[in-house]
Amino acid sequence: MYSRPWRKQQEHLDEFRSLLREQCNGSEDAIVTKANSPENTRLTLKRVVSRSFFNILPWTNPFSKKTWDTCSVVGNGGILFDSHCGKEIDSADFVIRCNLPPLNGNFKTHVGNKSSLVTANPSIFKELSKLGNYSQRLAERIKTFGDAIIAFPDQTHLVFKSINILRALKSPSRPVFLHPKYLSKLTDFWRSRGVKAARLSSGFFMVSMALELCRNVHVYGFWPLSVDPFGLYYLSHHYYDNRMPKRVHKMSAEFQSLLQLHVQGVIRLHLGSCEKPSS
Repeated sequence: MYSRPWRKQQEHLDEFRSLLREQCNGSEDAIVTKANSPENTRLTLKRVVSRSFFNILPWTNPFSKKTWDTCSVVGNGGILFDSHCGKEIDSADFVIRCNLPPLNGNFKTHVGNKSSLVTANPSIFKELSKLGNYSQRLAERIKTFGDAIIAFPDQTHLVFKSINILRALKSPSRPVFLHPKYLSKLTDFWRSRGVKAARLSSGFFMVSMALELCRNVHVYGFWPLSVDPFGLYYLSHHYYDNRMPKRVHKMSAEFQSLLQLHVQGVIRLHLGSCEKPSS
């Protein structure tokens, strides 16, 4: 299916975007804000908005009433290694990345370094905390992303500690929290379409959000297999390492849904190289 010439099909995009907005409304409800979550609001069975939590929330959703023409959603798959997609990714008006990936050194050529929105899984902060000199390591990791919005899917003690450190260091990054009710609605939305996972991947969440925010959605770094689709050579799990994740996501089902959206002309899924290096 992927080998067919791709053509954007506006009617399919409009229909799918309308469904997402009707059932999930990420452009308004994706972020926990002072407006939608006053003090003592119960976000989940285990999380209530305390005064200290409320104080660090933005007043309104930073995506409210905003639309970008082109968006790149960048996964961390090994398929990006040696892809030379960096310039193409960075040419988008809005660039979404997942889980604070490394962009330094030679990686920039293949994944770019522009960042508008970056997700931050709490497990990343746990790993950094084990290495010593946490404040410095955290600052160095976040500095890569400039003034990007850093989106946290959960509210843990270490996440709050990290935000306080970044504030003390006057980091230009802008921390926000993804709203649990929005994530739950998205999970139900995709479960009804066959993606039945204990938890959707961060990248899949971000593609869904981009479809509400962007007129043209380009997706990179999403490939669930360990063999390249064109060269039939081995791929590492991530473009930067081969560390395998905990098996809570249904990556094959997610990719099948992305491929279907690609075929329908709703998103542009990039799997091959973007630019050949000059000889």
